[in-house]
Amino acid sequence: MRRLLALWMVAAVISLTAQVLGAPAEKAARAGLAGKPLAIKFAAVDGRQVDLGYLRGKVVLIDFWATWCGPCVHEVPHVKAVYDKLHPKGFEIVGISFDQKKTALQSFVLKEKMTWPQYFDGKGWENQFGVRFGIESIPTMWLVDKKGVLRHIDAREDLEAKVQKLLAE
Repeated sequence: MRRLLALWMVAAVISLTAQVLGAPAEKAARAGLAGKPLAIKFAAVDGRQVDLGYLRGKVVLIDFWATWCGPCVHEVPHVKAVYDKLHPKGFEIVGISFDQKKTALQSFVLKEKMTWPQYFDGKGWENQFGVRFGIESIPTMWLVDKKGVLRHIDAREDLEAKVQKLLAE
């Protein structure tokens, strides 16, 4: 009986994990965002004005993340390596932070030498872009092509290859 209960619990956890991890991509797909122009405009935490419209001609990673998110922090070295390699060829990153403490975000970005702009409003899961785009788990990474069209809603896997392909178009 215990063994059956343990197996049932494992199956339930796997099922729930699959639903949670797939939720942002599925929700974005349902909302019809993929394949359409993406509009994001804000003042970054460092004061820079960000407007995806002005980044046409570049491939842009939209990185939904937070400093308190272990998997997000784990991705930083990989994302930085791709940025360092491909930024000279036209690759940009825009961070959308789910942090609630501005100082935590600023300290982390400075320490990790993340030079790209970061959106911050201190609302955590209720931040403007998280709510607008239905982001339910992080890290979530999207890729926008040179024409400003959202092309990938699952950019974490094979990020460099996906960016290279979009840069070549």
